[in-house]
Amino acid sequence: QVQLVESGGGLVQPGGSLRLSCAASGFIFSTYWMYWVRQAPGKGLEWVSTISTDGRTYYAESVKGRFTISGDNATTTLYLQMNSLKSDDTAVYYCANGPSQVGPFGSWGQGTQVTVSS
Repeated sequence: QVQLVESGGGLVQPGGSLRLSCAASGFIFSTYWMYWVRQAPGKGLEWVSTISTDGRTYYAESVKGRFTISGDNATTTLYLQMNSLKSDDTAVYYCANGPSQVGPFGSWGQGTQVTVSS
């Protein structure tokens, strides 16, 4: 069974950094596109970033230059390095897999809470 388990969230001050992890199992990690999506309080899901099976990366304009997505095929782990965090980044962050840049998304994790506040 596919499992995606996010971790690494927490409370951080504006301007700070966090590194999120997504431990993946139950599928061939290297053959799937991987995504980070977030949901801020009272808002819908917002796409954050994508990494392709050959390592190409894509970012929402709101996070470009601040966030970096990466994957480790050896450990089947997806990462999201978040720098220069803003209060608007406060959200539950989810990882997901899918077949392409446009999706559709397949499996989702349970999410990890990121709170940016002074």
